[in-house]
Amino acid sequence: MGGGADDNPVALPRNDPGDRVSRRPPSSPPVIPGLSYLRPLGSGGFADVFLYEQDLPRRTVAVRVLLADAIDPLVRRRFTQEADLMARLSAHPSILSIHQASIAADGRPYLVTEFCPESMATEYRRQVLPVPMVLDAGVRIASALETAHRAGVLHRDIKPSNILITSLGSPVLADFGIATALGGGLSASEFVVEDEDELVAMSIPWSSPEVLDEATTGTVASEVWALGATLFTLLNGRSPFADADRARNERDQLVARIRKASPKPMTRDDVPQAVLEVLTRTMRFDPAQRHASMLELAEALRWAQVQMGLAPTSLEIAGAAWGAAAAAAGIDDGAQRGPVLSTVQTDSRRAARVASSVRGDAAAGSSRPAGSRRGLVVGLVVGGVVVVAAAIVVALIAVGVL
Repeated sequence: MGGGADDNPVALPRNDPGDRVSRRPPSSPPVIPGLSYLRPLGSGGFADVFLYEQDLPRRTVAVRVLLADAIDPLVRRRFTQEADLMARLSAHPSILSIHQASIAADGRPYLVTEFCPESMATEYRRQVLPVPMVLDAGVRIASALETAHRAGVLHRDIKPSNILITSLGSPVLADFGIATALGGGLSASEFVVEDEDELVAMSIPWSSPEVLDEATTGTVASEVWALGATLFTLLNGRSPFADADRARNERDQLVARIRKASPKPMTRDDVPQAVLEVLTRTMRFDPAQRHASMLELAEALRWAQVQMGLAPTSLEIAGAAWGAAAAAAGIDDGAQRGPVLSTVQTDSRRAARVASSVRGDAAAGSSRPAGSRRGLVVGLVVGGVVVVAAAIVVALIAVGVL
C-alpha cells in the first residue's frame, strides 16, 4: 500500500524467502469519482495497488483495490478492519495516512492512502544504509508501534517492505491488514476470526520462534523481535537468519535457524557495539528477556544514538488518555459498508428556538386589544395631517404668499 508493502513490485532478494510478491499482471483499475488513474504500482495476493491523481485537492494518491475473485466475507471484513484501524492510528506521523475507503462501482472495495514512492525494502537493496538513518527509522517506527499497542492493536507483520518512505523522506508504518487485538485493549470480538492457517499468517524472515511454532499469533514481545530483525536487515542487507549461500535459505532451513535464535554475524564493521547489543536483545529466544515494550526499545535505540554522538530522535507517542479513547472507539461491526448519501438534520435546536420566537411574536401581535390598535391608527393619521400642513406652509412662504 502507498507504493510499498506486500504489493511492492520490486522483486525481493532470494536471501529472504517468505516475503514473495505476486508475478501476475494487475487487474483493471476501477473508476473512482474524483480520481484519475495514472499507472499500476504493484500486485499482491488479495489486492492491487494503483497510482491515481486526486482532482480536489490536487495530489497523487495510492489506491489499494481488492481483487474481484478474492472478495469473500472474511477478506472484505479484514479490508474494512484495516481501514478502520488506519483511520484511528494514522494521526501518528509515522503511520501511513489514509484518505478514503469505499466500494467502487464494480463492487470492489478500495482504500486511498498517501503515496509513498519508496519503501525501506527497496532502499536497503539499492544501497548500504547509514547507521544513523536506520536508528532514526527504528525510533520512529517503535514510537508508532507503541502508540498502536496503547490503542490495543498489534501489527503482526513488521518487515522492511511495510515501512514506507514518504515524499519528504520520512519512514511510515503501513499495512495493518492482519492486525489483531492486544490483551487489555480492544476485545478480540472486534477483530476478524480467522482459521488456523490465517492466524499464523507471517513473513518468516522476521517472525519470532513462538510465532513460527504457533504458540501465539502475536504479542508485544514478538513485535519487538520483528522490529529488531527488521532493523538488522536494513543494516546488514539480508535478514538476520539468512545465509550468504542462497541455496541454504530454503523455508525449513530458515525456520530451523530462527528457532535457535542465533542471528548470523553482521557483515559490516561500522555498526557500533551498542547498536548490536540492542538488536541482539530484541531477538532473544525467551520473550521475557527482550525489551518489555516498544517504548523501552525506542529508548535503547536513542541511547545508542547518544553513544554515537548523535542527537536522539524525538519520541512521538500518544498519551494514556488518547490510547484509552482510541481503544474505546469501536471498529468493524461486520456490516458491509460503502458509498452512502450524507444527510443533514435541518431542524436543529437553534432553528427550533428561532421559529418558536417568530411564532410567539406573531401571536403576541394578533392578541393585542382592538382599542389599542385603533389608537395606533388614529395617531398615524393625525401625524400625517400635521406633516402635510407643514409642507403647505413652507411652499406658500417660498412663493411670497405668506
